[in-house]
Amino acid sequence: MGATVKLTREQVAARILKGEHIVIYNQQAIRVPDSWLEIHPGGFLTILHFIGRDATDEIQAYHDDATLRRLQKFAIGTVEGLWEPLQPPIMTGWRRRVVDGKREWVNEAAALTPKEDTELAPSSQVLLVDKQQGVPELPNLIPPPSSLDPEQEARHSAAFKVLHQRVKDAGLYKTPFVTGYGPEIARYLLFSGLSAYAYFNNYLFVSAVFLGMFWHQLVFTCHDLGHRGVTANVLWDRIISVFLADFVGGLSIGWWVDSHNVHHLVTNHPSHDPDIQLLPFFAVTPDMIHSVWSTYYQRLIEYDAFAKLAVQVQHKIFYIILGLARFNLYANSYGFLFRSIFDRALSKGTRWSFRMELVGLVFFWTWFVALLYGCGSWTMAFMYVMVSHIVTSPLHVQIVLSHYSMSTADMGPTESFPRRQMRTTTDVKCPPSLQFLHGGLHLQVTHHLFPRLPRHNLRAASALVKEFAKEQGLTYNEFGFVDGNKEVVNHLRGVAEQIAILGRVAEAEVQEKMDQHKVKVL
Repeated sequence: MGATVKLTREQVAARILKGEHIVIYNQQAIRVPDSWLEIHPGGFLTILHFIGRDATDEIQAYHDDATLRRLQKFAIGTVEGLWEPLQPPIMTGWRRRVVDGKREWVNEAAALTPKEDTELAPSSQVLLVDKQQGVPELPNLIPPPSSLDPEQEARHSAAFKVLHQRVKDAGLYKTPFVTGYGPEIARYLLFSGLSAYAYFNNYLFVSAVFLGMFWHQLVFTCHDLGHRGVTANVLWDRIISVFLADFVGGLSIGWWVDSHNVHHLVTNHPSHDPDIQLLPFFAVTPDMIHSVWSTYYQRLIEYDAFAKLAVQVQHKIFYIILGLARFNLYANSYGFLFRSIFDRALSKGTRWSFRMELVGLVFFWTWFVALLYGCGSWTMAFMYVMVSHIVTSPLHVQIVLSHYSMSTADMGPTESFPRRQMRTTTDVKCPPSLQFLHGGLHLQVTHHLFPRLPRHNLRAASALVKEFAKEQGLTYNEFGFVDGNKEVVNHLRGVAEQIAILGRVAEAEVQEKMDQHKVKVL
């Protein structure tokens, strides 16, 4: 079938049900082969979440012009007019897996839709909570009703394309190596040098502080490299990022790229965004009381007895947990590498980076353990570990400020890319003189709209985004660092109270049914 063939919505749906991975890009139906799905640099989930949808804005935001040109060879036909999106199978719990040597549909979870249309849980929302049997059928691909106007969303999308071109024309995709990374490299050398000097002069506490500051700053460049926002070359950005993240920082850049790209595309969705699936410690939405299925972790995020206790005081333990968040990064990194290194899907062109990461982590723990051994006692070594890791915690606080208090509602596949990002993301206002503390990533709204944009250019781009938001009637969210902290803590307190109320209602309903049963028996 050629790219000139006209395809209807029903034909696209039928091909998806047969197992084809089809996304709509610039009025073309793009079929992604299984072989490419498995080795996609951005991870396979980033594609699965847009099966049957118009992904033009997302694809253009994440890929350079050369990659966009190569997409043409995957076109199998064209579609006409305003595309009415289908619901991606993964959004309703379906995924194709290899079973007994061939790919078959496998159900991972059942879809739960709200009984009533509310702001927190709109009629378009789909949560995954449990398993069901059978194979997907056409009704599984029909989205629930949405309150959004498709034509209005199309206008937002068209205006966003104009905005994206303005960003390109302004030269904001050009990396400012001297003015941007020059000062950063100077800070890296300063903090690492001061840490080494203090260590060899037995000022271990001071050394640990500066090591933590060095790690804190280094993460921002690793972030840029993971988004291909430095050299814009996949190979070189990955090699440099493995050196900085794994060899120097002890974290897996492969895991970060895999999870972070998913976070960007399904931001704040309870069933799909790994960045808000934080039970047993935090629930950023009352929906977590359902024990939702995670399509990223491929397991149930359980609201168990421990989670029930922790969530009650989540606003009180917020900073304590975030102070220890780097240890969770280790756990996620190593779990991902352990699973990935044995994955047959890494055999074509990607396995080398995971092997390089394993070498890097061995190197990291060799020098870091030697550093701790040189502290002279286990108590000093423990102090060194805790101080150096806690000092990095402002990074984690900043990240959660950008999303935790924002909407977690699922507005369905009709929602445009710019509306979704601006609804679920906020900026942290910061003067230019202090933005190095945030690594420039306090401008999260603009970063989510243009993830490949060098972060040193985000401030200039954000001025254009604010104009766009005003013209389109969209809200550009931003607040100060102190106000942002208050907002998140109050939000966590509010969620804890809502979950407590829901729990009492559920208990009352169970007791009522038991009483009714007793009456019938008598």
